[in-house]
Amino acid sequence: MSIVSKHLLVEHLEVHYGDLVGISDVSIEVKMGSVVALLGSNGSGKTTTLNAIAGLVPSSRGSIQWHEENIASQPAYAIVRKGIALAPEGWHLFTQQTVEQNLMLGTTSLADKKRIPDLLERVFTYFPRLKERRRQRAGTLSGGERQMLAVGRALMSEPQILLLDEPSLGLAPAIVETMYETLSELHAAGLTLLIAEQSVQLALEVADYAYVLQTGRTVLQGTAQALLDDPQVRQIYMGIADTALA
Repeated sequence: MSIVSKHLLVEHLEVHYGDLVGISDVSIEVKMGSVVALLGSNGSGKTTTLNAIAGLVPSSRGSIQWHEENIASQPAYAIVRKGIALAPEGWHLFTQQTVEQNLMLGTTSLADKKRIPDLLERVFTYFPRLKERRRQRAGTLSGGERQMLAVGRALMSEPQILLLDEPSLGLAPAIVETMYETLSELHAAGLTLLIAEQSVQLALEVADYAYVLQTGRTVLQGTAQALLDDPQVRQIYMGIADTALA
């Protein structure tokens, strides 16, 4: 009996928005139990890559293999049911609904509804601020609390892999530190993470492996430590000029 390899494998992915090319050649691999960083400047294709994996935009070419099944261009509701959840950039919350109502929307694809109370308590354990504000409208939350809610909503589907699009964007340093501490706790509890970030150093400090995108293509990859120590990465993506290169 053949053994199914459990991982996410994206190969030569291409996505078009009409006549515009969102990404032209992205290849990444995320092994189960790992933390992978997807790095690049604004417009490099990070969001499009995550949206394609999550089923929010169709791919034009290439493959997205999840446990050896090609899921490219399957609808988002089918992708979530397979164990892939996205916490999007900009949160995309229902601002007139309460915190708890937003969290419950994450359970739409959950097969076993009896799991909901336990999942809700799990989210409140990781994000106690959300428990304090469970009856409060999402539109009244701070930026940090909205980010917590976006991640919490994704966790309510009980994913095997969590995709995070710019989890630090626009947040105060103290909130970012707290968020990344929580992500580390989720990983320690067994959750696989794919994190798209502009903050290179922040992402590489928590990741095992990383890919760098530039103009819709994968241009660099390696272990997080190797990329963190790479003078080219430090100069181009972190703005740090090494003395040896000056």
